[in-house]
Amino acid sequence: MRLSQFHLHTTKETPSDAELTSHRLMLRAGMIRKLASGLYTWSPLGLRVLRKVERIVREEMDRAGAVEFQIPTIQPKELWEQTGRWQKFGPQLLKIKDRKDQVFCYSPTAEEAACDFARSELSSYKQLPVNFYQVQTKFRDEIRPRFGVMRSREFLMKDAYSFHLHDDCLVREYENMKSAYSRIFTRLGLDFRMVQADSGAIGGDASQEFHVIADSGEDALVFSTGSDYAANMEAAIAADPAPRAAAAEAMRKVDTPTQKTCEEVAALLGIDLQRTVKSVALIAGEGKAQQFVLVLVRGDHEVNEIKLAKVAGLDEQRFASEAEIADHLGSVPGFLGPVAPAKAIRVVADREVAALSDFVVGANQAGFHLAGVNWGRDLPEPEVADIRNVRAGDRALDGGELKIARGIEVGHVFQLGRKYAEALDATVLDENGKAAVMAMGCYGIGISRVVAAAIEQNHDEAGIIWPDAMAPWQVVVCVINPKGDAAVADAAANLLQELREAGLDAALDDRGLRPGAMFADMELIGIPHRVVVSERGLAAGTYEYRSRRASEAESLDKATLLQRLQG
Repeated sequence: MRLSQFHLHTTKETPSDAELTSHRLMLRAGMIRKLASGLYTWSPLGLRVLRKVERIVREEMDRAGAVEFQIPTIQPKELWEQTGRWQKFGPQLLKIKDRKDQVFCYSPTAEEAACDFARSELSSYKQLPVNFYQVQTKFRDEIRPRFGVMRSREFLMKDAYSFHLHDDCLVREYENMKSAYSRIFTRLGLDFRMVQADSGAIGGDASQEFHVIADSGEDALVFSTGSDYAANMEAAIAADPAPRAAAAEAMRKVDTPTQKTCEEVAALLGIDLQRTVKSVALIAGEGKAQQFVLVLVRGDHEVNEIKLAKVAGLDEQRFASEAEIADHLGSVPGFLGPVAPAKAIRVVADREVAALSDFVVGANQAGFHLAGVNWGRDLPEPEVADIRNVRAGDRALDGGELKIARGIEVGHVFQLGRKYAEALDATVLDENGKAAVMAMGCYGIGISRVVAAAIEQNHDEAGIIWPDAMAPWQVVVCVINPKGDAAVADAAANLLQELREAGLDAALDDRGLRPGAMFADMELIGIPHRVVVSERGLAAGTYEYRSRRASEAESLDKATLLQRLQG
């Protein structure tokens, strides 16, 4: 490839609306161009990187025994209604009509359509297990698209769907896919972690995420120093708290005229924040089934909404209004607590709160809190659940210490079980000739997101630093030929040919730019290896070589250069 014949359009300007490093560098390198909010055109340069990721994903999926197919991106409403996700998926689901007023959606994921294909194609247990995958565009109508292709509305995804007769077979394929994903991200040259996760809108019995480690990551990842335990914040669990100590104080009302937060109350009373309890008032359920719930976490902790939603009866809830709070607790926000409410209420306490003694809560009276409160003496024992976010320094289940890092989710694997197959009546005949609902797994990789995540992890002030496997070209031969010397041009062309014959993905920068501008472009677009051919170098029998990760260039003869690049 000669860059004089390629569309390469870089810019020095940093776009004002680009917040993340990857967004800024992809625009400056000319990899993407914005078409509309959350919609991007991939330039020839960007597409080369995208195709590199696709190729590795396909190779490892094929190696793992999956078979490629392709599902339409436009899918009928009826399928989504059968699984209940037409409404549940929310406003992210783009709904459209055709000229006959038939209603469709632009697929954000394809469990329904994949299951529909399976129920029409698979009739016997002898056809199982099978894993179908595709590399296909998806669309999710994000309320606030941002960060370039990191959170765009349209994106490229590899999604796979496996079908099984028995659960143990599903588990084996789940492990197979986890191994395949580890190989994919290792081959791509990324620092990644696999973590326990919540299944979210996809649902299912078990799920794990794959995250690229980066300071700019949106997700908090929790790791233990005592083992390979890792989970995202939504699913992370700390060890059980120490047993509750015996009560040592009498309950008493304390004057807190303007102190409404746990931090303010702790400072006023001169106590540790860990001895205070935060009360969150919620309304669970709807209509006549509505229930007032007071959720309690320690003053230094935060409620984990995902964990909370898994508590029986709290899958659908909202914050209570001030009128509802006054009705059930006889108080105002800032002074709420579980002691002597105006009406009978449900109290759900985090495990850490249930282990407290002599703690401080709101007195359900404006301007007052209660200190020296103890379970079983001053108020009934609570309903107990793990409903908080873990914190760095918490003790892990394995005895180690929990640490927190930032990550960018690039892959997710699910054991769906029979949720979708039951809804869509996807059955096969089992060994006894009876209809059996298939178990199902699904496995996704955000291919376009991988590109941005790799940049977040690999960049410097000069630009992108691609891992070799993802770079648009592994090596670029740069020609310094101000006099139009034919010998220099021929030497560069010959070197390009030798690099290709050696199995390297190489290009020739023959655009005629000055060295500074040419080298700046190569650093900006992240080329891993740069080789300079010049009149001076030819006279010395050497080539100037510089790795993108090195601070200085080296002069190498051809044999040494080829050995370095192939090594």
